[in-house]
Amino acid sequence: MPIQGTILVVDDNKAILTAMKMLLKTSFEKIITITTPEQIKSVLSKETPNVVLLDMNFKSGINTGNEGLFWLTEIKKVNPSLPVVLFTAYADIDLAVKGIKEGAADFVVKPWDNDKLVQTLLKAAAFDNNRKGKKGATSTLSPIANCMVWGESKAMQQLRALIEKVAITDANILITGENGTGKEMLAREIHALSKRKNNIMIPVDMGAITETLFESELFGHVKGAFTDANADRPGKFEAANEGTLFLDEIGNLPYHLQAKLLTVLQSRKVVRVGSNKPIPIDIRLICATNRDMEKMVEKDEFREDLLYRINTIHVRIPSLRERREDIIRLAEIFLFKYCTIYGKQNMRLTTEAKAKLMQHVWSGNIRELEHTIEKAVIINESDTLDEVSIDLNKNKNKVQKEITTLEEMEYKLIKETIDQFEGNMSLVAQQLGISRQTLYNKIKRYEL
Repeated sequence: MPIQGTILVVDDNKAILTAMKMLLKTSFEKIITITTPEQIKSVLSKETPNVVLLDMNFKSGINTGNEGLFWLTEIKKVNPSLPVVLFTAYADIDLAVKGIKEGAADFVVKPWDNDKLVQTLLKAAAFDNNRKGKKGATSTLSPIANCMVWGESKAMQQLRALIEKVAITDANILITGENGTGKEMLAREIHALSKRKNNIMIPVDMGAITETLFESELFGHVKGAFTDANADRPGKFEAANEGTLFLDEIGNLPYHLQAKLLTVLQSRKVVRVGSNKPIPIDIRLICATNRDMEKMVEKDEFREDLLYRINTIHVRIPSLRERREDIIRLAEIFLFKYCTIYGKQNMRLTTEAKAKLMQHVWSGNIRELEHTIEKAVIINESDTLDEVSIDLNKNKNKVQKEITTLEEMEYKLIKETIDQFEGNMSLVAQQLGISRQTLYNKIKRYEL
């Protein structure tokens, strides 16, 4: 059954409204869509939504680029406790961050990821349900969707003890580990345990930023700095001021740009493109990579002085193969999560299904496990998931026996996926769970 609740979606793009109706029909009892924000007050006078998904730009807005912030304020005037999730383009993330500071519950970036969008909205709606004391509140989904699941394995308990010691400091942290181990989730956990937890954490995929936009995206620009620079715009460092900046895929940063990042980290100041004025920044830096940074330094692919700067504390997330006692616990969490998202009855894993999960190699780690459970929930119609319902790529077991290093594993996985999808890079990136830009960087690196 769908979650008991109502969502109001405000967007001037009718195609997006149609997509939202299709996507959210198994998560909300009632979906209200409107194309003009001027209708918001009228709807709120008649309806009591649990959450609002609000676009930040409209074709005929009050102040182009800031419409979302204006209407966020108007909604809060009518109902101060109503959760509002902002819907924004990548270029307007700085506005969305401002929206968080002005009372928005969260923001979702276009083009959106269906899973993350639903999780964000359910989380916001759950908070509203809990506040009102409604039956059927889905507060149990919140820790599943957004909190670190440590498990009971010795490796993860040791990691947890280390994180609890270092999180309360402002020390720069480098997180390493294979693809799919949950490096961003760990970064969010560190932020949540830090002294900066009440401020924003800004994630940046370094593999997705083109070289030409690197300085503008990270350090900002002033009006007229380049073509289409129609206004001053802060970069990610400024947006994360007094909070945490998470640089994912730091190993993908080209060598000639590393010096610019190092300069900012040393001086704790940024200079926007087109300006000479240094702006002080106060951030906690967390970086992550799946690459061997020491080897990159040896090959002159990564600056040694920058590595020293970013890894005051180095933590490594163990692979799922190193924490097998956590596999079933994680599978059950994902099972509950996707039963909730897709409106399915609560399912359980059979003994045979658990055995099959325990025997698999999981070269894709937690991400692969999650995708496996999601697919099983979508396809299965009964209240149990047996071993037949668990569809695993058996070839991955063979790959594991043949390879000797992490780089060889990644090379073979990318090559096989490209062959599988006959060179369709969009599908390849989606299957691997990475951006197309990151995929292209890896193809260039491995000369595929």
